[in-house]
Amino acid sequence: MDPSVAIALGLLLCMSCLFLILSWRKGFGRGKLPPGPIPLPIVGNMLQVDLKNIPQSLCKLGKQYGPVFTLQLGVEHVVVLYGYKAVKEALIDHGDKFADRAPVPLSKLVTDGVGIIASNGETWKQIRRFSLMTLRNLGWGRGASKSESKKWQRILWRS
Repeated sequence: MDPSVAIALGLLLCMSCLFLILSWRKGFGRGKLPPGPIPLPIVGNMLQVDLKNIPQSLCKLGKQYGPVFTLQLGVEHVVVLYGYKAVKEALIDHGDKFADRAPVPLSKLVTDGVGIIASNGETWKQIRRFSLMTLRNLGWGRGASKSESKKWQRILWRS
């Protein structure tokens, strides 16, 4: 083997190891995220979660790290709420902070960030409120006016 090729391969190996070590250490400095198991580079905590029995795996991790803990699935950090009290506190007591959904890049690209599926926050609340009000005005939710709902459905599908 040519010495320059060996040096290049050695440099590539060292750079790869350095990159993996730095990305692994980045997982320790998670900022304000709750505690959780130490993630592996690239795969995160995927190997620690039994995909055949996810609830039991989360139960074990919940007993070890408490009712609120962090997992890294691939490169994404996920905060897990385990138990009735933690979920109630998050969704009822602090519901306004948890009202948003994670952005989905593909739907944002296709719909330009508007519509029921792609919107988020206050825009989503207004669109949902308007849609539900319109559907109720058209008879949605009342069994007696089912034929009227079907009539409007046919009219809307034609236009």
